[in-house]
Amino acid sequence: MFDFHVVGGTALRTLIDASRPDIVETVRSAYLTHGDGESVNPNSYFLRFPEKPDARIIALPAHLGGEYGVSGIKWIASYPRNIERNIPRASATLLLNDYETGYPFACLEASQISSARTAASAVLGAQELTGGRTADRICLVGAGVIARNIAEFFAAQSWSVNRFVVFDQNPSYAASLARRIGELGYGAEQADSFEQATADADIVVFATTAPEPWVTRTDAFAAGQTVLNISLRDLGADVIAGAQNILDDVDHCLTANTSPHLAEQLLGHRDFIDGTLADVLRGKVAPATDRPRIFSPFGLGVLDLAVGQRLFQQAVDKGLAVPVPGFFGETQRWS
Repeated sequence: MFDFHVVGGTALRTLIDASRPDIVETVRSAYLTHGDGESVNPNSYFLRFPEKPDARIIALPAHLGGEYGVSGIKWIASYPRNIERNIPRASATLLLNDYETGYPFACLEASQISSARTAASAVLGAQELTGGRTADRICLVGAGVIARNIAEFFAAQSWSVNRFVVFDQNPSYAASLARRIGELGYGAEQADSFEQATADADIVVFATTAPEPWVTRTDAFAAGQTVLNISLRDLGADVIAGAQNILDDVDHCLTANTSPHLAEQLLGHRDFIDGTLADVLRGKVAPATDRPRIFSPFGLGVLDLAVGQRLFQQAVDKGLAVPVPGFFGETQRWS
C-alpha cells in the first residue's frame, strides 16, 4: 500500500516506442469505459497569468473505473513561447492514486504520456471516421511535437499512405517533420500555403498553438474529408456548423472557447453536434459522406490515467520505475 515509484520521461519514451498499437487499444477501451459512465472526469482547471496571456497550466483530475480502477491528476503546462528556445511547448506530471485508499502510488513524467494519448486518440478517430487505415494524402497543419507523435502513431498502426504534406508558418519546422516522416518510410513534402497543403487531402490534422480561429471559409473542406481538430481553436464557428461534428466529450469540449464552443455561442444550441467517438465506436453514429467530418477531442483526463497506468505497470515489470522508500512519513494512525 505504501510503495511509491517515480517513472522518468526517458523510460516512458522507451516504453511508448515499443507499445504504440497497445496504447491505441488502451485509448479505445478508455473511451468506451467513459462512454458507459464508468468514470468521473471534472472540468479541467486553467491557471493563467496576466503577464503571460498565451501561457497556462492545466489540472486534469479524473477517475476511471471498469477494468482500470485508478484515480489521479495530470498537471500540464503549455508555454507556446518555449519553442523560441527550441524546447517543447508542454511539460507535465501525472500522479496516480489508489482507488481504495486514495494514497498516491506513482508520479510519472507526463509530457510523453500526454503526447502519446493525444496522438493515439487522433489516429483512432481517423480510423473510425474513414473506415480503415488507408489514405492517399494526409495533411499535417503544425509541425511540432504533437504532429510528430501523430505521424509516428499512423506508422505504428501500419497505415497505407501515399504521401504526407506538412504546413507550418515556420518552414524549418515543416522541413524537420517532413524528414521525420521520411524516416518512418513515407513520402513527405512541404507546402507553401494552407490551401496547397489541404487540397485533395483525405485527412487534415490540426496540431498548432493557434489561440483563435484562422480557418473561417465555409468551403475550406470538402464533403467526406476528415478533419482532426486536435488543437481545437483553428476552425471558425461557421466551419464547425457546416460539418459533421464528433467530440470526445460534449460538455468538456464546449468550454474554453474551443471551436465547437464558439459554434455553440454563435448558434445558441448544440444541435450541430452529431455524437462522440464512443458513439462511433459503438456503431450509433455513422461517418457522414455529405459533409466534412470533424473530430474535436478536448483531451480527457481519463485517457492519461488509462495510458499512464498501463505504462507504469510496464515500467515496474521491466525495472524502469524508481522506488522512493519512506515517501510516506506516517503509515499508522497510532503505534
